[in-house]
Amino acid sequence: MENKQAAMLVERFASLKSLRSNWESHWQEIGDYMLPRKADIVQQRTRGDKRTELIFDGTALHALELLASSLHGMMTNASTPWFTLGYKENALAEDDAAREWLDSVTNDMYIAFNRSNFQQEIQELYQDLISFGTSAMFVASDEKSLVRFNTRHIKEIYVQENEKGIVDTVFRSFHITARSALNLFGEDKVSKNILDKAKKDPYSDVLLLHVVMPRDNYNTGKQDSMNMPFKSCYVDPEDVHLISEGGFKEFPYVVPRYLKASFETYGRSPAMNALPDVKMLNKMSEVAIKAAQKQIDPPLMIPDDGFMLPVRTVPGGLNFYRAGSRDRIEPLSTGANNPITLNMIQDRQLAIQKTFYVDQLLMSQGGNMTATEVLQRNEEKMRLLGPVLGRLQSELLQPLIERVFNILMRANVFQPAPEILQGMTIDIEYVSPLAKAQRSGDLNSVMRGVEIFGSLAQFAPVLDYLDSDGLVKYVQKTLGLPARIIRSDVEVAEVRQQRQRQEAAVQQQQEQMQQAEAAQKVAPLVKATS
Repeated sequence: MENKQAAMLVERFASLKSLRSNWESHWQEIGDYMLPRKADIVQQRTRGDKRTELIFDGTALHALELLASSLHGMMTNASTPWFTLGYKENALAEDDAAREWLDSVTNDMYIAFNRSNFQQEIQELYQDLISFGTSAMFVASDEKSLVRFNTRHIKEIYVQENEKGIVDTVFRSFHITARSALNLFGEDKVSKNILDKAKKDPYSDVLLLHVVMPRDNYNTGKQDSMNMPFKSCYVDPEDVHLISEGGFKEFPYVVPRYLKASFETYGRSPAMNALPDVKMLNKMSEVAIKAAQKQIDPPLMIPDDGFMLPVRTVPGGLNFYRAGSRDRIEPLSTGANNPITLNMIQDRQLAIQKTFYVDQLLMSQGGNMTATEVLQRNEEKMRLLGPVLGRLQSELLQPLIERVFNILMRANVFQPAPEILQGMTIDIEYVSPLAKAQRSGDLNSVMRGVEIFGSLAQFAPVLDYLDSDGLVKYVQKTLGLPARIIRSDVEVAEVRQQRQRQEAAVQQQQEQMQQAEAAQKVAPLVKATS
């Protein structure tokens, strides 16, 4: 039975490998010119080998790094909140116990993210995403840090979508030493192939497959690894041997695509769009370097007779020729036009920078801009990245947060939830700078409207149309303000009642004082009439 399952998995892997073959040469070129440290998709390179021999201009490398770092800073910045948890039910949002518990859970999740290797691995993910259009991160539980993240190299990953266009199957093909395989699985689990290699050379590499895919049939009443929604299998493809089988309660991989065609599984990237310009720029730069070298150290024209001594081209070198003779050493004109070449190079550099949004990402750094201009340019920058945000929220942030939440929940990291929350659905709100900028247009319109209403209130009672309570809640939700700094409806009602009581007491005191003053004024008149 196990061998049959292993054979089915190996056969399916071969099919996925064939489907991915068209992408590999594309990824290899991108790696060669824009991400050389990962340029080993098709071409196998030794560790420590030089990988920049094809690069004569670093514009694409810097632009790619800038876009990756910008996405990192605008979406998952460690120094600013980038998500918060809420409730879809309005009643729960006003419950004090529910709000306090959710704030505590959110804080625990941020602590888990910051204590783990998340920031390092997410930067790798953004670079892969911008380079290859597809990236994959494995999210696992860890005894020490509670949660651990590993961004897998694109060459190892083979993916497949379900009928909804969601990646739910990942085949990872990777190498491991025979010694490590024995330590991980045990001698009784590994194949004969691995055992033989371990005996001959424990540090020799063996190829393994790690398959994560939906489990078709399982008992929901059982909690063991063989009855979880997702199957996890390790296979030796050489021996067609099933090493181990387990499971996951959630899909452990996060597989975002930058942009994607409806009929394709793997994503498209800015690097793919920039590749023609990048290759042309590198060729032009190479030619320009050679042309400049020829102008600085030009080839020489030497008469074919009369010179027996070697030509000395070093500074101060002496070369003799016959007096009165026109035969002498002269430079050979190559006809190179450096200004035209440099203009063409600058045009390609600018085109590459536009593809990676460098002009938009850097335009808010000018020194002579007002705060309003900076805000407007930031909003424009965010709108350019808006189409990417929707896909990254659904394919990266949401499954990532859900996976980490469930891992921490099973590890009993969170405080016990109030009874009112049993069986309730928690909603994820994205409050990163990029997400806020997407909503800033509506917020600016609302605040402009409030400003106009305030001006009109001097002439007409227009503020009666404005729901101030609703406005506060809208601003809180749009800006992602922490729930703990906003009073609930019950607390607001208590504050207003207390204010009314204080105002009533002050009014009553003022009326009593007025009555006393009136009585004092009337007293002399009463005495006079009497």
